[in-house]
Amino acid sequence: MAKRRGLGGGLENLIPSGASVADVAGVKIPEGQMVQSINITQIEPNKAQARKKFDEDKLNELAESIRQHGVISPILVVKKDDHYEIIAGERRWRAAHKAELREIPAIVKEDLTKQELDEISLIENIQRENLNPIEEAQAYKQLIEDYHLKQDEVADRVSKSRTAITNSMRLLKLSPDVQQMLVDEMLTTGHARALIPIEDSAEQLRLAQQVFDENLSVRDTEKLVKSIDKPKKPRKTKGKDHNLETVYRGLEEQLTEVLGTRVAITGDENGAGKLEIDFYSGDDLEKIVNRLKQQG
Repeated sequence: MAKRRGLGGGLENLIPSGASVADVAGVKIPEGQMVQSINITQIEPNKAQARKKFDEDKLNELAESIRQHGVISPILVVKKDDHYEIIAGERRWRAAHKAELREIPAIVKEDLTKQELDEISLIENIQRENLNPIEEAQAYKQLIEDYHLKQDEVADRVSKSRTAITNSMRLLKLSPDVQQMLVDEMLTTGHARALIPIEDSAEQLRLAQQVFDENLSVRDTEKLVKSIDKPKKPRKTKGKDHNLETVYRGLEEQLTEVLGTRVAITGDENGAGKLEIDFYSGDDLEKIVNRLKQQG
């Protein structure tokens, strides 16, 4: 069976190889592809759209531009029974609504599966940097759960490393309140990742608010988390334990590289300790086990 072609190259992968194309708002469209004027009320957003939050001020700015110059770049849609569903261009469609347009230019694509639609919508948002970190993580999770994909398969489709997908999905370990602080840009992704080791939701939120109130750097946040988490760590001595800790960190890096996920090693001066390996789905666990068997 031929290997399925990934969509990571962008929406241009919808175009047959060798087709003559024109660039429309960063999307490759074959020359001669008909742009239709479609009644704006016949178009609906993709319900699986990863992007949930739209900046109202920017939408109003775009709507004003559309009033003056019209919709310069057509949106991409697919026919669905008695309506059209947006593949790419929901922001333009929303702004056109605000500008009180009756019709909007659109290119209609056909013969796409639901999985292809979901992947294309996600890719378009990622390429245009439209998603906040939580929306992006949830989109990856949805692809994995809905279509039984593995993380490296998702990585291939969106042209990102497997580590990037893993790190993104780790953000979903945060409590809902801390996730919202990340969405509201009260925290950066670096701050949020530093808070993941705090398992107690109330404590995690308290620290997140402290980080925001005191305008702490990511490095300061990491130090703060380590100080809170210190009772769970093995005690260190100045000599032997320091060297052992260095060995552990080196082994963590090696195992993370081999397994493609976060690995943590803790131990005491007697050589006893604990090895922790993160996984985010059943398929992910199976992948890690297989890699361990291969290494063994």
